Amino acid sequence: MNMPLQMKKLLQDYMPLTVFVSVLFVMGIVFGALLVNALSLEQKQEMFRYVGSFFHSIDQGTEGSKTESFQHIFGMHLKWMLLIWVLGLSVIGLPLVLVLNFLKGVLVGFTVGFFVSQWSWKGMVFAMAAVAPQNIVIIPSFILSSVFAILFSIYLIRNRLMQKKGNISQAFMQYSIGVLALTGVLLLASLLEVFCSPYFIEWATPVLSLSGAN
Repeated sequence: MNMPLQMKKLLQDYMPLTVFVSVLFVMGIVFGALLVNALSLEQKQEMFRYVGSFFHSIDQGTEGSKTESFQHIFGMHLKWMLLIWVLGLSVIGLPLVLVLNFLKGVLVGFTVGFFVSQWSWKGMVFAMAAVAPQNIVIIPSFILSSVFAILFSIYLIRNRLMQKKGNISQAFMQYSIGVLALTGVLLLASLLEVFCSPYFIEWATPVLSLSGAN
């Protein structure tokens, strides 16, 4: 079987699961956006002050060094990816992987929903500039890593617990290499977030007229 046919078979085999995980992620986005409406007035004011201080730090150039920002951002992505990988190694981790995808969607949906609730279409413009560029790469990476984790968990259930057969070492290597490759993609996404996103944010900040917020 040649490589194009192998890739086609992989897409056919994994597509239903990938769609399911993606839909779960989208449900998390919707829930996160709706969750904004549940915030109290005090909570919204506190978040507004935080956003204002963030814009002020951008104006003053005090948002921190690029190196520190990269270490923080990539470290956060790495911990999330490592957690997915570890959960995929155990049978009981399978539902938790789904929960993590839902929560990731909630975080994205809440962020976008907050800006939209406060500044309407201007908030949407800013959210797209601040959130979308890096997440175009990050979100598919997390979804695919979750699919790999779920497939490995299913493999353990089917071939080790039920049928007592199968080469677990080979499956483990394939699973780990796949997650490692996606971690490399997150490395590039972190560089994009550190070195490119600030320019998008700087461009979109005047739309909200928040450069003087405090």
